[in-house]
Amino acid sequence: MDSSVPLVLLLLMCSSIMVEAQLKVYNLRATGLPTVVVLTTDAFVKLSCGFTSLGKTSVRYNDANPWWEEQFSHFKAKENDTLTLKVYDYDLIFNDLLGVCKRQLKVGTYQHDCFLTKGGTLHYTYTLG
Repeated sequence: MDSSVPLVLLLLMCSSIMVEAQLKVYNLRATGLPTVVVLTTDAFVKLSCGFTSLGKTSVRYNDANPWWEEQFSHFKAKENDTLTLKVYDYDLIFNDLLGVCKRQLKVGTYQHDCFLTKGGTLHYTYTLG
């Protein structure tokens, strides 16, 4: 039997294993969020990776250009998992969804801009490694 066959089988087995890595999402900010009549948006962001909730930011009241200091981590993220960020306008009765950003994860550090359906842009950075 050819001695390279076991090596090929080992390589195939190793390449199919999904490696878990730490995901870090940070530097979240938004620009140009919508204003309704004279009320400025009270924005916050909910984050998830696949089916796992990563949490949510604090609410930034009356700020069309909020910046959030929170950082979010997920220790079992995998390359090609979907990172989802949902931007909301906080209200006492019903939070209005301003837009959803989805990104398929890749290893490395990336900065992204996401245009929200109700107006404005979400900016964020993530690292997967």
